[in-house]
Amino acid sequence: MPAPLLGVLLQLSALVLFVCMDTLVKLLTASYAVPQLMWARFLFSLLAAALVIRLTTGQFPWRSRAPGLQAIRSLMLAGCNLMFSTALVEVPLADCTAIGFASPLFTVALARWWLGEKVSLRRWVGVITGLVGVVIALRPPFLFGGTPPPPAALLVLGTALLFACYQILTRKLAGVDKAHTTILHTGFAASIVTSLAQPFIWTWPTLTDWGLLVALGALGGAGHGLLVLAFARAPASLLSPLSYSQLIWAMLAGVLVFGDWPQPIALLGMCIIVAGGVLVAIPERRRPT
Repeated sequence: MPAPLLGVLLQLSALVLFVCMDTLVKLLTASYAVPQLMWARFLFSLLAAALVIRLTTGQFPWRSRAPGLQAIRSLMLAGCNLMFSTALVEVPLADCTAIGFASPLFTVALARWWLGEKVSLRRWVGVITGLVGVVIALRPPFLFGGTPPPPAALLVLGTALLFACYQILTRKLAGVDKAHTTILHTGFAASIVTSLAQPFIWTWPTLTDWGLLVALGALGGAGHGLLVLAFARAPASLLSPLSYSQLIWAMLAGVLVFGDWPQPIALLGMCIIVAGGVLVAIPERRRPT
């Protein structure tokens, strides 16, 4: 199989796993507090990553040159998961996924300010277009009729902004630590912080639910692992726009599992978000020298 085609298949598989993880979180929030679910997601993902790295490389590259930044990055991801999972209690899965796709748009804006990267006019147009789509997806009552999503949808917007900061920090750490070191640190600080909360919110899981909690970590870890493999086989310009196919799986899961049919105005907002994201994802043409 050609490497780019294999990369596309790996990317699509990873996105399906992420939707499965979000669906499982939404189901389990009926029985367990969100911090307990986040504890399972990060702890079991960390253990799985450590085992795979040890078995495949024979090493445990734990030592970081910037442990403070690694901890901040891990806690940012924990905050993202906490807000997104909390929103899933009240907001349909497809709506959460769509609003969360504002993150690449925020990343472009932050990269210009934080990293000093040049941003073309086309990408600024993409950012503005995507944010218009987010406003439509949020369906504010003073602009659109119909039923707006619950206020918890604003948590997803906060998730998108915080995840953009997480991505910027990941870029900075790419020049400091090896990829395996960053992977190991991704869930470490988050596991410690969520563990501290367990004595106050712990509900003892059934044997079946223990399996589901382990599955949360496995789905998250496997999804991120497939992404790494995908980007090693295909260019980012080919894979990045495919991320928006996650909306299809999220809508399908929402309908089949929860009976949540997306409203037409929400579908319009999703399409506009995708259009803005594609404008941002298209690579710049290099001028001949």
